[in-house]
Amino acid sequence: MKGIANMDEVLAIEKQGLPADLPSSTYEMICRGAAINPSAPALSFFATADDHRNAECWTYSDLVRDVTRTANMFARLGVHRDSVIAYVLPNLPETHFVIWGGEAAGIVCAINPLLESEAIGELLNASCASVLVTLAPFPGTDLWQKVQAVLRKLPCLQHLVLVNPADRMPEEKGLAARMLERGECAHPDGSGVVHGAVPAHVCIHDFHTAIARESEEAVSSTRRISIADVSSLFCTGGTTGLPKIAIRRHGNEVANAWSAGQLFGESIGPGKTIFCGLPLFHVNAVMVTGLLAFSRGAHVVLGTPQGYRGKGVVNRFWEIVEHYRVNFFSGVPTLYGSLLDVPVGEHDISSLEYGLCGAAPMPVELLRTFQDRTGIRILEGYGLTEGTCVSSVNPPLGERRIGSIGLRLPGQAMKAVVVDGTGRYVRDCVADEVGQLVISGPNVFAGYTRPEQNNGIWMESGDGERWLNTGDLGRCDPDGYFWLTGRKKELIIRGGHNVDPAAIEEPLHRHPSVQIAAAVGRPDMHAGELPVAYVQLKPGTTATEAELVEFLRHEINERAALPKGIRIIDAMPLTGVGKIFKPALKRRETADALEWALAEAGVEHATVHIIDETSRGLSLEVELADPGFEALATSTLGRFAFAFSISAAARPSRAEQSVAGDGPAATDSLGSPT
Repeated sequence: MKGIANMDEVLAIEKQGLPADLPSSTYEMICRGAAINPSAPALSFFATADDHRNAECWTYSDLVRDVTRTANMFARLGVHRDSVIAYVLPNLPETHFVIWGGEAAGIVCAINPLLESEAIGELLNASCASVLVTLAPFPGTDLWQKVQAVLRKLPCLQHLVLVNPADRMPEEKGLAARMLERGECAHPDGSGVVHGAVPAHVCIHDFHTAIARESEEAVSSTRRISIADVSSLFCTGGTTGLPKIAIRRHGNEVANAWSAGQLFGESIGPGKTIFCGLPLFHVNAVMVTGLLAFSRGAHVVLGTPQGYRGKGVVNRFWEIVEHYRVNFFSGVPTLYGSLLDVPVGEHDISSLEYGLCGAAPMPVELLRTFQDRTGIRILEGYGLTEGTCVSSVNPPLGERRIGSIGLRLPGQAMKAVVVDGTGRYVRDCVADEVGQLVISGPNVFAGYTRPEQNNGIWMESGDGERWLNTGDLGRCDPDGYFWLTGRKKELIIRGGHNVDPAAIEEPLHRHPSVQIAAAVGRPDMHAGELPVAYVQLKPGTTATEAELVEFLRHEINERAALPKGIRIIDAMPLTGVGKIFKPALKRRETADALEWALAEAGVEHATVHIIDETSRGLSLEVELADPGFEALATSTLGRFAFAFSISAAARPSRAEQSVAGDGPAATDSLGSPT
C-alpha cells in the first residue's frame, strides 16, 4: 500500500475489512515488524546534539532482545496482567524497552517527568503503580529529587527500578559522569542516599543489571495476551486536582497503528527513518514515532533525552536530518515556528517527505512559509489520547487542505452530529454542518480510571455503535475532510501542552481575597496560547496582581499552568443563570493580544474587533489608521490562527485572509512537549 490520497481509498480499504490476523498485542506487533529484516536498524539514540553523529544503534534483533528481557525482568518482580508499571523518564532507549516490555508483562502508566513532586505522587497513587521506573540520582538532573520526595506516600509501590543516565553517555564522558555520581550519592545497590530515601518495603533494582540476568529468547510468562487486555494508562486533560487517566487496551493500540500505517503507506516502512523529538510520556511520540514505526520495520532516531528541548537540537535539526536521511518527523506549531529561524543552508534535506503537525492550531501563514522555505509537506491532523492517538490526517498522497484536520483513518468512524440541550444525539450532520465530533472504532479507549469521569462521554446514535463524544465542535465537507470549529472543553493549549483552566482557578479560589476566578488562553504567536487569569475580589478585601502571582507560585505544580498575567476586574461577566461567561473574557484577551502584537510590529493605532461566528469560530476585523500598514499587519496577523479582514481608514479594502482555513484546528493528543 503506497498510502492514501482520498476518501474513496479509505472506503476501499474498509470494504476489505480489518485483517483477520492482526496481532493480539503490541509486543507481537513489534515482533512482526522486526521479522521484516532483523538486521535492519530499529532505534538510534544520541545523548547530545553535538554528538549526534555518534549514536548508539539497536537492530531489530537487538530491540526485541531488550524489550523481551525487560518484560521478563518485570515478570520476575511479580508483575502480572493487572499490575501497573509507572515510568517517569526522559526520552531514552530504556524508555521504549520499559513501555513495550511493560505492556508485554502488565500495564504501563506514563507520567510526565517535568511535573512537580506532588503531581507525580498524585498520579502514582491514582494508578496504583506497584513498580516505578525512573532515573537514578545524577548530577544536573532533578528528577530523582522530585520522585524521592513522594516515595513514602505511595502505599502500592513495591519495586523501584533505576535507570542510570551515565550508562547512556559516551565512554569518556560516561566515566566522568559516574565519578561525579559517586561523589554525590552511593550506587543504587549500595547503602547511601538512595536507600535512605526509599521505604524499607520497597525493593531497589538497577535496570541494566536486572535485565542482563533475563532470557532474551522469549517472554517467560505463560500469559496469553488478548486484544481486550489493558495495555497502558495515559494522563489527559491536565493533571492538577483529580487525575484523569485514560485506560487503553492492546486492541486499541494495535488497531490505531494499523490504521495509521494504511494512511502513510510506504512513507513509514523498511528503509525509512523517523525522528522522534516529542516526549515519550505522550501518545504521539509513543504511537506515531514508536509503535507505528516499529510495526512497519522503520528506523527511529531518538534525539537527546529532552527531545526537541535538548540543547542544540533545533539549531542543528537540518544537520541531523541530513546525517540520518530523515524521512518523517512529528511536531507542534511552536516547533515549526522555531525551525523557521534556522536556515537550511547547504544541508541536503531532500530525504524529508512529511512533517506531521497537531496538538494546537497551525497558523496557515506559518504553514505556507515553512513549506515554501523548506519544501517539506506538512500534514495537519487530529487525535486524542482517548482515541489512542491519531483519528484523522490530511492524506499524504492527496490534497492537503490548509486548516483542515484531514480524512478519518481507515477502520475508524468519525462524524459530526447534532445534539439536543441535554447532549443527547438527534441526528447526523449534513455536509458542512457544524456539530459535535464523535468517534467510534477499535481504537477508542475503555474509559477513565475514575468511574465518575465517564459520565456523559458516550453517545448512542441508533446504529448499534458506541460513540465517544470528543467534546470538540467540527464539520465534515462533501469530500470527507474534517474541520474543527471549537476547542475541547476550554483547554488552554500552551505550546502543545494541555492546561486545564481548573489548574489555575482552583488555587486562586483558595486565596482569601478571591471571590471569583476564571482562566482563559491569550493568543501568542510563539506558544499558541498563554494562560491568563481574571479575578474578582471579595468585597472589603484587597490584593495586587503581583501578590496573586506569588501566591500561585506555591500552589501550582505544573509550570506550564502558571498564568502569564492576572487581571483584577470589578465584576466577572456572567450568564443569565449566574455562570461565568468565558467567551467575553476570551474576546477581550484576544483583542488585546492582537493589538499588542500589531503595535510591537510597528502597526500604529490599529483597532481589533472580535467576531464570534458559530461555523468558523473567532475571526477578526482590523481597522488601520494608515493604509500603508496593510502589508505589515497582514504578515503579523498571519502568525495567529484566526481568519481576519483588514480595512484602512484612507483606502477601504477588504483583504480576507482565511488564516485558519475554516476555523482553528485544535487537537488533543498528536504531540506534547512541555
